Amino acid sequence: QEQLVESGGGSVQPGDSLRLSCVTSRRNIRYYGMGWYRQAPGNERDVVVVQTTGGTTYYGESVKGRFAIVRDSAKNTVYLQMNNLKPEDTAVYYCAATLRYYSSIIDYTHAWAYDYWGQGTQVTVSS
Repeated sequence: QEQLVESGGGSVQPGDSLRLSCVTSRRNIRYYGMGWYRQAPGNERDVVVVQTTGGTTYYGESVKGRFAIVRDSAKNTVYLQMNNLKPEDTAVYYCAATLRYYSSIIDYTHAWAYDYWGQGTQVTVSS
């Protein structure tokens, strides 16, 4: 059974940066379509960014230009680089992985597309 372990969350001020990490335990990340999601209290789990094994990437509208997904296969790690953080970015962030192939990047934006999920890491942005 694959396990995903996230780290890097914390409390920061508006305008700061954070980098979240997600490490897989069994297979190398190059075999997985990967996603980052977030969930704020009282809200549904929303897509932040998803990426296919081929590198096709989709960013949620609210994070475009501020967040970036980065893969490091040598370290078996996927990063979520978050810049210019805003209070509305406050949430628990989850990484997800899937071995399944979907013909459209839009399919990767749905939570049902993923087989494995991390435990989540809290990000709080407040002045």
